[in-house]
Amino acid sequence: MTRSDLPVDFMTLALLAIFAVFIFMTFRRQKKAQRQQQEQQAQMGPGVEVMTSFGLYGTVVSVDDAENKVVLELSPGNTATVHRQAVTKILTPAADAAAPAGATTVDPTAPVVPDDASSLTGATSTEDTLPGQPAEPARPETPEETLRRLDQNENKDK
Repeated sequence: MTRSDLPVDFMTLALLAIFAVFIFMTFRRQKKAQRQQQEQQAQMGPGVEVMTSFGLYGTVVSVDDAENKVVLELSPGNTATVHRQAVTKILTPAADAAAPAGATTVDPTAPVVPDDASSLTGATSTEDTLPGQPAEPARPETPEETLRRLDQNENKDK
């Protein structure tokens, strides 16, 4: 048999087979990604913590299926509306988010971290305070006091 007697040579068949396998694998990968995204979208509901494709972390407030919009609460009182596909990662599944907000689990072996700087100075009584420092416990600064203090510091720099 000569080469001209064969209607299609072996090399052409091999290339077509490789091309067919490549196309099959591409479609398979796309279907798998779509299935995974649909499962993720099904888990998304109010109270679920998520991360967007641009790095914002938030809690889902509402989902609008008709408009493909998700309202995220980024911090208390601050919301952002994003496209549904911008939510790329679910941090807490819907089952965990359904737990009451006040019900937090606390590890009894975890160290206790104070919410102020008193542990850094070690000042626990009036004897331990620095000279010129008031002996009264520290209280939060009001916005007016903060502005006054910042203005004074700015005037010192001039």
